Amino acid sequence: MLKIQEYRPQPFTDFTLPENVQAYQAALRTVRAELVGRHYPLIIDGERVDTEGKLTSLNPCDTKEVVGTTAKATIQDAERALQGAWRAFEGWKKWDMDARARILLKASAILKRRRLEACALMSIEVGKNYAEADVEVAEAIDFLEYYARSAMKYAGFGSSETTWFEGEENGLMSLPIGVGVSISPWNFPCAIFLGMLAAPIVVGNCVIAKPAEDSGLIAGFVVDILLEAGLPAGVLQFLPGVGREVGEYLTTHARTRFITFTGSRAVGLHINEVAAKTQPGQRWIKKVILELGGKDGLIVDETADLDVAVTAAVQGAFGFNGQKCSAMSRLIVVDSVYDDVVNAFVERARALSVGTGEENANVTAVVNQMSFDKIKGYLEIAPREGTVLLGGQAPGEANGRAGYYVQPTIVGDVGREARLAQEEIFGPVVAVLRAKDWADALEIANSTQYGLTGGVCSRDRARLEQARHEFEAGNLYFNRKITGAIVGVQPFGGYNMSGTDSKAGGPDYLANFLQLKTVTERW
Repeated sequence: MLKIQEYRPQPFTDFTLPENVQAYQAALRTVRAELVGRHYPLIIDGERVDTEGKLTSLNPCDTKEVVGTTAKATIQDAERALQGAWRAFEGWKKWDMDARARILLKASAILKRRRLEACALMSIEVGKNYAEADVEVAEAIDFLEYYARSAMKYAGFGSSETTWFEGEENGLMSLPIGVGVSISPWNFPCAIFLGMLAAPIVVGNCVIAKPAEDSGLIAGFVVDILLEAGLPAGVLQFLPGVGREVGEYLTTHARTRFITFTGSRAVGLHINEVAAKTQPGQRWIKKVILELGGKDGLIVDETADLDVAVTAAVQGAFGFNGQKCSAMSRLIVVDSVYDDVVNAFVERARALSVGTGEENANVTAVVNQMSFDKIKGYLEIAPREGTVLLGGQAPGEANGRAGYYVQPTIVGDVGREARLAQEEIFGPVVAVLRAKDWADALEIANSTQYGLTGGVCSRDRARLEQARHEFEAGNLYFNRKITGAIVGVQPFGGYNMSGTDSKAGGPDYLANFLQLKTVTERW
């Protein structure tokens, strides 16, 4: 059996130290010299395949700059990848669990050595500042380490406990289920991309990975690390392409066994619907694992430490420009402290710098034109649905650079049924809602269709215990920000319209990609 030390999450880098800032800036220079402008082809059965079409990645903070390109898969490429993955599965499923886990651990070691490069590439390709990029690469390493260890409990016959019965041997075997499709988002293009494919692979499945169109370079960087670590040809098929084309083809295909998707509610519900329809020749009920975002709220009551609450609100709302499914997009404040909390929140947010990821600005550009236009639409309705207390504009430039820049925006006295309070905006826009009292605040928190993250800032133990049971969120945080789940520490995933509550980075996540066989032998 594989001998490895106990899992511990990766520490984060302290960017208050000048030497760490200098190291990051050196990595930016290296990445600009060696990776920016690169082209990543498809990888099918271990072979790099170029295509006539290409996907172009722009720097969102400076839209005149092309960061690089990837090949653009066709339906024919998708079919080749699917058939090749099934061929690879016949061998991969027979590998010992510890042998598969070693590949994840080797990949983790490589990513640790190249951590700053991965960070710098994300600063350029999706606009992450230093801390946001650093914690994401730490999370990616954690996924590899955690899933490698988690896989060991599923190894061999009898890995799950059964009850003794006289005269027989009884046991459960955990078996991989086959070939699946991983469709990942651009907002965590290293960690979520890697975690979504590493989990099914380590327990013996094969994966076709379709990264987001806006973050193909970091995805290609990660895939190269997995191949360098020794992943056999065909186990991972790298298939950048357009979701409505190759994604639709694969999710509806009779030979697709499972689908993992992180992204918008609308696309996720469509995938769930089409995957549920049995195709001619299909031999199984497809497994679908979804994470679909949220409309996440933080409650602040009259007993709270207001400085802690305001810090939590600013960090949760504006980290990576609110482009997190866990981001605090609703601040729910009890009336008696509303003015104090909101005034402090606005003043703290006013001090945030706006600029590029490479400059390490607090708030950078949103990812693309589609997101920019969507957020502008919400800014237009903001004055009708509340009082704009900060921001409210999308200038499309910062410090002389054209980019998808949106001002940090706070809208006060928003009604609980308003669009700003109900719909996921996915940008640096916060709706502040006034609650009559604690009971009303909790009712407001539960008034959306989502159930991903939430939080309470309070020093009232009875209220915290009530929220523990009644606040509808898959990840609930007390007296801290509501973003930043750590692998193995805070298993992540929501319910209601936020997804299937699969709890990525948790003790049972790998079970999504396994099937159980009971074997009995009479002695």
